[in-house]
Amino acid sequence: MEFFGYKRKEGRAGIRNHVLVLPTCACASETCRVVASQVTGAVSIIFNTGCADVEANTAMSQKILTGFACNPNVYGVVIIGLGCETVPHAELREKIRTMTSKPVVSFGIQEEGGTLKTIEKAVRAARDLAAEASLQPKEPCDMSEILMGIECGGSDATSGIAANPAVGELSDRLIDLGASTMMSESTEWIGAEHVLARRAATPEIHNQIIRVCMDYEEHLRLAGQDCRAGQPTPGNKAGGLSTLEEKSLGCIHKGGTKPIVEVLEQAARPTKKGAIVMDTGGYDVSSITSMAAGGCNVIIFTTGRGTPTGNAIVPVLKVTANEDTYRWMDDNMDVDLSPVIRGEKTIAEMGGELVPVIRDICSGRLTKAEAYGFSDIAIDHVCRFI
Repeated sequence: MEFFGYKRKEGRAGIRNHVLVLPTCACASETCRVVASQVTGAVSIIFNTGCADVEANTAMSQKILTGFACNPNVYGVVIIGLGCETVPHAELREKIRTMTSKPVVSFGIQEEGGTLKTIEKAVRAARDLAAEASLQPKEPCDMSEILMGIECGGSDATSGIAANPAVGELSDRLIDLGASTMMSESTEWIGAEHVLARRAATPEIHNQIIRVCMDYEEHLRLAGQDCRAGQPTPGNKAGGLSTLEEKSLGCIHKGGTKPIVEVLEQAARPTKKGAIVMDTGGYDVSSITSMAAGGCNVIIFTTGRGTPTGNAIVPVLKVTANEDTYRWMDDNMDVDLSPVIRGEKTIAEMGGELVPVIRDICSGRLTKAEAYGFSDIAIDHVCRFI
């Protein structure tokens, strides 16, 4: 099976051909937004950090920014900084250049003489990159080029019963075609981590999965906190989920049944092919942010109660098995999986029907969040206790 995408020199295939206008810090975010709005084919993100931070948070911010730039859905990058932030625009530019052969340029607002002068130069640069990008033709690409992120949010009882298992079936089928999939939100493995760990390809990976959950609970204990105080969320409870363990048992179904070949740190890029898990928090927007930085070129998002979430770089396909949600939030929901709940289709059948949907998204079909131009970004901060 093939899709039509953009082959990159690094070997990955992009399913979009964006020019990314990338801020180095929050102070440059609005300037980036204005620049991207003036150039067809350009996208930007609103970045809420990047300066005056502890070392670990600065490192995470840089990991996210460089990961966005290196994502295969990005053709080229225009970086805009303020000029006095922790990591200057030129330093970030050179770092990205060591990681990819993509065209990368940068500007500093203080150096250029203010916002308008920066916008003028950056718009010209982004326009030139967009013109270059438009010359790159789509080519047939094997499904093995797909790295699909798997997310859930606003879960209810239908998520664990139908939507997550159907996406798990999709994950297994894509892996059989040579693709890779990535499941995150390690806080929502807690209580079911022993079940997830049984899928580990090696004893070392099994122990990593258990350790991720143990370390997180210990981290919160030292801060006098318990993740069960915020999980399940009020919306989860209203949707029929009573405990974190119950939520986790439903959550892990969306990762399928294939052996887990790698456990990644947050926003890290995979080194192996197959079923992968990433250690992130349980907030869906930050999880998607980390998976996009880790190189996912498409993301599928299961929800019971509904969500508008999208990402500027990576298409986010929203699916639900709650018939009422699909009808009530049809502006946001892409695929209705409720035939499983009604007994009209099996999980295997519904998961199989998602394969051509993903192929179409990878070939250029817009998701609803993508058509709206949604760009939700959140970066987890690091806390250290002595």
